[in-house]
Amino acid sequence: MTAFWCLVRRDLLLAFRRGGDSVNVMIFFLLTVTLFPFGVGPEQAILMRIAPGVIWVAALLAAMLSLDRLFRDDFEDGSLDLMILGPLPLEITVLAKCLAHWLTTGLPLVIVSPLLAVLLAMDGEGFATLIGTMLLGTPLLSLIGAIGAGLTVSLRGGGVLISLLVLPLYIPVLIFGVGAVDAAVYGLAARPHILIMAAMLIAALPLCSWASAAALRLSTE
Repeated sequence: MTAFWCLVRRDLLLAFRRGGDSVNVMIFFLLTVTLFPFGVGPEQAILMRIAPGVIWVAALLAAMLSLDRLFRDDFEDGSLDLMILGPLPLEITVLAKCLAHWLTTGLPLVIVSPLLAVLLAMDGEGFATLIGTMLLGTPLLSLIGAIGAGLTVSLRGGGVLISLLVLPLYIPVLIFGVGAVDAAVYGLAARPHILIMAAMLIAALPLCSWASAAALRLSTE
């Protein structure tokens, strides 16, 4: 566990020193959501209806922006080879890097999403559900995205390929995330959607870490 947290701390320090990836994700998220009222008009009923879907789609697309850098920097400077050959299981290394990725990209999206919900005139009944689903869904985006990042780590310009690989796997997260918020806004039961998302996260922790580790070993051979 000491090695795990040291790796998380290392990635957080590198991310804060770089700064650009997290800032780009936030700017993209904010701009994408704030442009919708200009595109569809200021009608409150329309904005309220589309708010959950807009926020979730924007968060999903924003999360994909930084996936290409998840393992690439370590691959280019040789650190990834040391991680693969080191005593810490590669699956645990993947989880550490996914946690650092979520802390620098997913968590800021969770924090900002209620403010954007206010901008889109979303009903207050859905705020708590929005935050809850984002807390469950954004780690899923990082874990699933790690599989695509691992498969394309040795390819130049693999960002577009990552999007093609992981976007179909993101669709269930999008469906249940939006469904939960819609249910809360209209007075229906959001609990089934949230429980399914929680089950998906629990299943993704071992499965995605194993698949990502296998993809990294394949890509670096």
